[in-house]
Amino acid sequence: MIEKNKIRLRFYLAAFAVLLLFGIIGFMFIENMSLTDAIYFSIVTMATVGYGDIHPQTDIGKILTLIIIIGGVGTFLGVIASITDLFVNRREEPLRRQKLDMVTGLFFSEMGNELLKRFTRLDPEAKTLQSVLKLSDEWKDKDFDNAYTALKQHHLVIDSRLADIPTLLEYLQSRADLLLRLIENPIIQEHENFSELLRAVFHLRDELLNRSDLCELPDSDRKHLEGDIVRVYNLLIFEWLRYIRYLKKSYGYLFSLAMRINPFDPEADAVVKNS
Repeated sequence: MIEKNKIRLRFYLAAFAVLLLFGIIGFMFIENMSLTDAIYFSIVTMATVGYGDIHPQTDIGKILTLIIIIGGVGTFLGVIASITDLFVNRREEPLRRQKLDMVTGLFFSEMGNELLKRFTRLDPEAKTLQSVLKLSDEWKDKDFDNAYTALKQHHLVIDSRLADIPTLLEYLQSRADLLLRLIENPIIQEHENFSELLRAVFHLRDELLNRSDLCELPDSDRKHLEGDIVRVYNLLIFEWLRYIRYLKKSYGYLFSLAMRINPFDPEADAVVKNS
């Protein structure tokens, strides 16, 4: 939201600057104004102040003034509105971000972590991810950056024969209400990656639902389904890593639990044990 406001502000500022420059040059040549008077008259005209102490003397000057008024008022008000929105959104952004991260936490607690566990059982290269995503209290920003880079370079592979696909469909069906509630939450629309993740999960469920027999599938169809699973798997991993990084920075006690139930750790256990 803030980024969109910045883009809009830059656009209006650029339009305002171009129109102001056009007015200054025009009044200097058409009305023979000094540079100071041309700047002054252009700004008071665009700002709709209009003191009347300076006014155009020629017909062309009057036409130029009308152009400046029509174009300048809109761009000037656009600049003011964009600056106001930017300040308001900067104040509200932390609260929206916090709400979104709470929703993300709910998703992983209720569904996301379990999905990751199920997908790692279908992943013949799961050990690579286990080594990359082996969390610890010592992780810093650099460790998260390295993990992110390693994940971008890693090619995810799914072998649907390594686990029971019908049970995956049963699990997705059991979480249908949760998915619907998440989709209905307006805060989700502000997080494009998370929205895409939910869309991919829904699509995978629909693909599985529309097959009468998931146990007897031709190789071509298995490859198609594996592609759908990889899409969800990939989005899940990156969103999980982003969320874990947020917990590490903001909520140590939540990060402690997330580390102990790490879906990429086959020995993960929520029980706190003496080292």
